[in-house]
Amino acid sequence: MPVSKGRRKKAKRRPTPPKRPPAPAEQKGPSPTWYVVTMFGLMGLGILVVLVNYMGFLPGGTSNLYLLGGLACIAIGFAMTLDYR
Repeated sequence: MPVSKGRRKKAKRRPTPPKRPPAPAEQKGPSPTWYVVTMFGLMGLGILVVLVNYMGFLPGGTSNLYLLGGLACIAIGFAMTLDYR
């Protein structure tokens, strides 16, 4: 049975090599201490605010604003982990 044009094997081509080698990536040192403390501090503060809000110890009783503030602190702390080295 004849082979269709679409099923013919094509010659394997090699990709062309780059003309110049890529520049070396800049190595950054470890994160400063203040960054790590701020990152974990925000996450801890957020957890504390959420817990204390649910227990009703904050002024004004339980409030969605306290909950959103605590969740925002947790989210900012987690976002800071993306740049942690």
